[in-house]
Amino acid sequence: MQLIQENPDLSAYLAVDEAIDHHHPLVRAVSARLAADVHDSYEYARAAFEYVRDRVTHSQDADDPRVTWRASDVLEQGTGICYAKAHALAALLRAEDIPTALCYQHLGVVHGLVAVRFHGAWHRQDPRGNKPGVDARFSLDGERLAFTPDPAQGETDHPVLYAAPHPAVLRALRSAADRAHLWRTLPTAL
Repeated sequence: MQLIQENPDLSAYLAVDEAIDHHHPLVRAVSARLAADVHDSYEYARAAFEYVRDRVTHSQDADDPRVTWRASDVLEQGTGICYAKAHALAALLRAEDIPTALCYQHLGVVHGLVAVRFHGAWHRQDPRGNKPGVDARFSLDGERLAFTPDPAQGETDHPVLYAAPHPAVLRALRSAADRAHLWRTLPTAL
């Protein structure tokens, strides 16, 4: 699949916004801690991915009713659904000047992931969190995502790389009183 930058200006994929608040002290502290243990940006990106995938629970898997959406809140509370975890990973990567986009799949509902830019190309990553039947891994040598869309079921990959969270995603996250409410209002299209 050919990935398409929504914004041709690569600096847009390093920007701070309300959801990807990589200027926040907590995001900076986690970023500095992860960066201290690695030698280059590739190792850092892998460490950040594994941190979000493994240390931030997917709120559905953990049966956690909280809804988070801002990267700093996701890191502070240690939970979030796919969109929130993607926001946290994007913030950690952008904090270390790694261009990061938000991207989506349609799997009956919209599923959120990120794409990182290395060696002149975008590489999608899914920090959703592993569980039985899900084995997402950081990779620049072919995708190791949590899910593969099934075209026979009407599932698709969206090729657009967004610099900021899609408005439908933010609207669903912000308006949800809890995860049960969010599950009833997840976007089904972008």
